[in-house]
Amino acid sequence: MVEQVTAAGVDRAELREQIQEKYCDVAERPEDGFHFHTGRPLAKMLSYEDADIDSLPESAVESFAGTGNPFLMGRLAEGETVVDIGCGAGFDTLQAAQQVGPAGSVIAVDMTDAMLEKARAGATALGLSNVDTRKGYAEELPVEDESVDVVISNGVINLCPDKMAVMQEVHRVLKPGGRFQIADIIVHKEVPQDAKDDIDLWSG
Repeated sequence: MVEQVTAAGVDRAELREQIQEKYCDVAERPEDGFHFHTGRPLAKMLSYEDADIDSLPESAVESFAGTGNPFLMGRLAEGETVVDIGCGAGFDTLQAAQQVGPAGSVIAVDMTDAMLEKARAGATALGLSNVDTRKGYAEELPVEDESVDVVISNGVINLCPDKMAVMQEVHRVLKPGGRFQIADIIVHKEVPQDAKDDIDLWSG
């Protein structure tokens, strides 16, 4: 028997507002400290190469707040088209843009204006013309059907109450044979429905 997967019963608009507030703080005041790891110490903890970290503007590094390293599943190929779901300040986006080179492109999607501004500034600082930042949501990607080779995401889908909707969007935008390189949080025990429905447990 296949168990039905249901979305958490939280107010999506309210949850998005809380998450945006939190990550606006990460973008604008990374030195404040948070209940999760950030910045260069986190990147080192997650096995990013020193050379890759050092290739980025400090503005992208200081506001990094991922949960893993999607490039441990393989570096991207030159010329590929990539979508970064929840690009944040551009830590993974800018690495992806360097890996795919001028013949490739990266569509960086985030719902937080302050993070998108940092990602744009980082691309400008590096002289990258292959980064396209777009405001949007993981459940409603502003990307055409079957248009990308790779979708990457780092610590974002765990913040989405309807994960099936996210996966459907990933499937929609990927070309046939495309791939999904995700780094995120998993749990090994079922989360009670009342915990899933408690909005205060989502954004900390």
